Amino acid sequence: MLTIIIPTRDRPEQLALTLSAVGRLDGAAIGRALGDAEVVVVDNASRYPPQPPARLANGMPARMIQAGENEGAGSRNRAARAARSEGSDADHWLLMLDDDSAPVDAGFAQVLADAPSDVAAVGAEVALGEGSREAGGLPEVFVGCGAAIRRRMFLDAGGYDGSFGYYAEEYDLCARLILAGWRIAYDRRFRVLHRKAAEGRDMDLILQRLVRNNCWVEQRYSPGEVRDRALLRTMDRYFEIADRENASAGFERGVAELVDSLAKQPRREMTQDLYDRFTGAAACRAWLPGLLEKMRVSRVAIVDEGKNSWVIRAVLAESGVREVELRGAPEALVIGTLSPGPMADAIERRMRATGGPPVLAPWGFGCGVTARATAAA
Repeated sequence: MLTIIIPTRDRPEQLALTLSAVGRLDGAAIGRALGDAEVVVVDNASRYPPQPPARLANGMPARMIQAGENEGAGSRNRAARAARSEGSDADHWLLMLDDDSAPVDAGFAQVLADAPSDVAAVGAEVALGEGSREAGGLPEVFVGCGAAIRRRMFLDAGGYDGSFGYYAEEYDLCARLILAGWRIAYDRRFRVLHRKAAEGRDMDLILQRLVRNNCWVEQRYSPGEVRDRALLRTMDRYFEIADRENASAGFERGVAELVDSLAKQPRREMTQDLYDRFTGAAACRAWLPGLLEKMRVSRVAIVDEGKNSWVIRAVLAESGVREVELRGAPEALVIGTLSPGPMADAIERRMRATGGPPVLAPWGFGCGVTARATAAA
């Protein structure tokens, strides 16, 4: 069974485009892999509630439920509870979309059907309209506009925490799934296009939520011995992003909210091993040192830095591999982000260059030694 969940608010044109894209999917292929499918739209108190069709072009039934107020990501919980239940909930997948995102094709259905039983969720490769990929996510943290979650695991974990609104709610849910003993997978065959509509995107509000919510996540789950450092690192990251995006006012509001709320966060401290999975350190450690040893590389430059570059530096240091500047004649370049989208973008960009040392992905998401790139890039 498959339930496609789409929350929406005041974006009827975007919702119509998404439903049209879902209606073009190969319904027969989805049916063979997963059985019956349905679409549940949750309206988060739109001024003019949308009217989705009762059945999409491919025959998939669709219905809408009203949240009554803007519940943000928490509205997905309402849809998950309302999903038609047939057979085992362990085999019932919830495909989470935004009202401006949709699968590129039906290939995701077989990916989900083949997922090992200990995998609670599968994250998609999320493309953006201009040709790049969505930022965010980690090896075991999916991006919320393109992910599938087993219904039973989702409900057992408590679904999304509605207090987050939007942004970083996926991190909170993935942390709870990991704590419950499940794995989160990332599969590039599961492809979603995120049109990333401009309507409703306020950078000050986004930065307000990002700094508050990401710090909440660290407060809740990071091991005690690293928590203060993790909080400071998170604050520094979003301060830099706010400055770059001209959203310092939103950042300051988020910090003010954080001061009032941080101590109230429920504490579910991870062991270091689980935290290493959550941060991507485990995936990086399982991939990068062996690759560098096989290539007999002892000196690298980190390029295209982004999410959790500190993890990559720590793993290199553990391995006795020296980090040098580009002008220091590195024997390889290591992409400096663990977010799969920006990592793939950086690899492809450097593949178009010529000459220079090999370029390495920091974890094995389907890319190893992918290119030879110019060290001056």
